[in-house]
This record gives sequence, structure tokens and C-alpha cells, in this order.
Amino acid sequence: MPLHVHPTIASLTPYSPGKPLDELERELGISQAIKLASNENPWGPSPNALQVLAEAAASLHRYPDGGAHYLRQALAERWKIHDDQVLVGNGSDEIISLLVRAFLSPGDEAVMADLTFVMYKLSVLGGHGVPVEVPLKNWVHDVAAMVDAVTDRTRLFFLCNPNNPTGTMLTAREIDGFLSRLPDHVVVVFDEAYYEYVRHPDFPDSLQYVRDGRPVVVLRTFSKIYGLAGLRVGYGLTTREIAGYVNRVRPPFNVNSLAQEAARAALSDDDHVAKSRAMNEAEMTFLEDRLTTMGLEPVPSQANFLYFNVGIDGKRAYDALLREGVIVRHIRGSMLRVTIGQPTENRRFLESLTRVLSTVS
Repeated sequence: MPLHVHPTIASLTPYSPGKPLDELERELGISQAIKLASNENPWGPSPNALQVLAEAAASLHRYPDGGAHYLRQALAERWKIHDDQVLVGNGSDEIISLLVRAFLSPGDEAVMADLTFVMYKLSVLGGHGVPVEVPLKNWVHDVAAMVDAVTDRTRLFFLCNPNNPTGTMLTAREIDGFLSRLPDHVVVVFDEAYYEYVRHPDFPDSLQYVRDGRPVVVLRTFSKIYGLAGLRVGYGLTTREIAGYVNRVRPPFNVNSLAQEAARAALSDDDHVAKSRAMNEAEMTFLEDRLTTMGLEPVPSQANFLYFNVGIDGKRAYDALLREGVIVRHIRGSMLRVTIGQPTENRRFLESLTRVLSTVS
């Protein structure tokens, strides 16, 4: 007898994380491949985080703190809100899925950009909701058109700011403008995974909306600048009411012991964050200049990656770079996304890209 699977689930394409470096090297017969595809911090985690892992490992026979009490307290103190307004998850992805479970019934809608973090769409479809995708305008969220797409069935409104994969951002004025037009029954999700990398002075203080009691959730993560991607811990800052509903569907022990301890230690290491930001900015400027000189039109970015027009079929360029041992991300068309790496990695990427463009058409 065939399995009874919801048609929406059957039609989904699983998220493609890419192959491990050693497997790629084995398949292609290469060595010393570099990964510039997942927007990780190339400088690694905070030394403070590494130091606590050995101590935390001694208690792995015990379940983790199911409420992440001390981590939530630390986050609440950092962001000047109450700890019952803090959500923690196995990466921000899990909190996105929990928001879908809490607020979407089958047939309900979630508004998002058509070129943004793919997990919004996958989570909504997996929850039998309807993703309403609105095209970007000049690589930026078209918030006026997104608000126009809101209906009585809209429950969630996703804004990735800065946006992944483009790196573009919405300003405080733009956010204020669209929020004034949005009905109160819509929960706005500000996904700020790259918040710590932002340099623009007009980036919005989205936490003020939380403090004002607006129905918003601010998502941030320890996977990017904090360098803890392998431990999978993200968090959300929101109202007590929204947090209460999300915690009704949150599984127990969803953030493991090592992740909780490392995240708390990393949160206190402002020096590591500052150094990582400075090195990212310097190397991004270098890559922007070189890609611009090559005529590849990088989109101005406020994150730790660049989205650029390779000028040829993007999938062919991506495959050719793979054979060079350089892993980037092909999103669609002629566009590639490259994570800002260490200086040696960035220069190797440019050398490989130059060879690829001279041989692939």
C-alpha cells in the first residue's frame, strides 16, 4: 500500500546543504578545497566558547536545561527585555518552524520575498500554509508591494534584514513606513542573522518594536559572527504573548547543553565580535573592488557575503569552481554568492574565478 503523504510535502525539494569538504575532495580528486558557501565566520568561534566546552562535556549524561534558563537570562540582560520574551532554538530555523506551527492553520498565508532565505517557504509549505512571494526591487525587499499582498488570511510576514542572499538592507524609515500600514493580526518576523555585521547607520532598531509591544519577532543567531554554526543555536526576542504561544509547541530540550554553554560564553566576548567584524569589512572591501574591476557587479552588502553577476550561466560557473576546489553558492541564473573568507581564501577564490571565466562561456 502506498504511503499517504500530503501533496504539498510530496512536492517539496529537500534543502540542499552541500557535500562535506572531504567527500568533495574524494569525488573530484582534489585537495585543500575551501568552502565559501555557507556564510560562516572563517575566523572560528570565540576562545571563550571553546574554553567552556570541555567543562560542559562532563555532564553529557544529563539532559540539557529544557528552558535554557541561564542563556535566556543572559540574552534578556544584553537586550534589556524580560527573560520570558526570549525564545531559543536549534538554530533560528527551528524558531521559524515553531512560528509556523503556532500561527498558521492550513491555507493561511505568509508573505515573504521571492529571493530570500529559503527556509521561510519550506517551513510554510511544510505546515500546509501558503507562501506569498513578492519580487525584490533592485535587490531589496519591496515592502510596499509586500504590504499590498497582505490579506485577511495573512498570519506571518518574513523580512530578512540584511537579506540573504543579496546582502541588502531596509532602513529604519522604510521599516517604520510599512509597519504603519500593516494590520495588527500579522506577526512580523525580522530575521537579523547578520545583524552584527551591519555597518549602515540607518539600520533599524527592531527591538524597539518589541519593547513597544508590537506583534514582532526579532531573530538572531550564534551561527554567523559568533562562529558556533556547528552547535546550532539561535534565538528570538518578542512579546510575552507570542513567546507563550511558541513555547506551547516547542519540544523539550531543543537546545543541547554544549550549545547553551558555548552561546553564553560567546555572547560575553565582544572583542571577538569586533575583530570578526573588522576583518570581514576589510576583506569585503577588497573583494568588492576586485569583482567590480572584473565587471561582475557585486550587490552592495551589509552582511558577510557578496552576491554578484558572474556574467555567464551561474550553474556552469559554480561547477567549474567546484573542480577548482572552491565552493560557493549558486542561487539562480547568472548570480553567485560568495562568503567573505580569510585573505588567502579570498585570493584563491579570485584566482580560480579568473580561470573559470576565461574557459567557461
